[in-house]
Amino acid sequence: MVTDTEGIVLRQVKAMGGRRMISLFSKKFGKISVGTSMNEGGRNKTALAIRAFSYGRYELFKSRDNYSLNSGQVIKSYYAIGEDIDKYMAASYVLELTDKVLPEELPQPRIFSLLTEFLEALEKREKKHKTIVMAYMIKLLDILGTMPELSACACCGRPEGQDPKSKILFSIDEGGIICENCAKEHAQEDKRPLIYQIDIGIIDILRYFQKSPMSAFEKIALNDELQNTLQELVKEYISYHMDIKGLKSESFL
Repeated sequence: MVTDTEGIVLRQVKAMGGRRMISLFSKKFGKISVGTSMNEGGRNKTALAIRAFSYGRYELFKSRDNYSLNSGQVIKSYYAIGEDIDKYMAASYVLELTDKVLPEELPQPRIFSLLTEFLEALEKREKKHKTIVMAYMIKLLDILGTMPELSACACCGRPEGQDPKSKILFSIDEGGIICENCAKEHAQEDKRPLIYQIDIGIIDILRYFQKSPMSAFEKIALNDELQNTLQELVKEYISYHMDIKGLKSESFL
């Protein structure tokens, strides 16, 4: 059966017989593996469409168990990303993370839109690309339904900010902020959870990143101290709750 779809190339791997397998995040089918004998170093329109960071339209032949590429045409090629090493590393990390979280052949229109918005915003951004990567990661958690609890204690449900003198604590394993009483119980049970003491500014940033459109992050940049704190928190959270660690592009963070 011949079909077509818009899609974003997430990665390529070499296969036997000179073929390549493309991990394509398609708008119609979700993430799919597509086989091709086409070399991305060529100059025709299909070769250009299978390069990294390409958003294109792809004609596919679908058999019972797999997809093969018939042809492709670029809708948008993010040249500025490939020409800047920092942008390239930021985009590589996001594509690898997205590839890890997506199930096979399950349409994810909200994530597809988020990824295209991220690439658009990153191409326009001039510096401090980690901030926009953090925004993408937080918004991805929100779409996937694994966003940390930020309004009340993740253990007992006590509303955040009820006691202005209490510390704000964030528990990785409990999945959000926790009150001091619950943190003490954790310590007594010797769970040794990953708990961070944070300030209200981090909570406000997480909420802002969750709710604001990706286009809002074309120029916003966190200072280094806040960036490092947020980065450590989100990386540990994703590693624990989604079992994603050791990405090849993780050196970017």
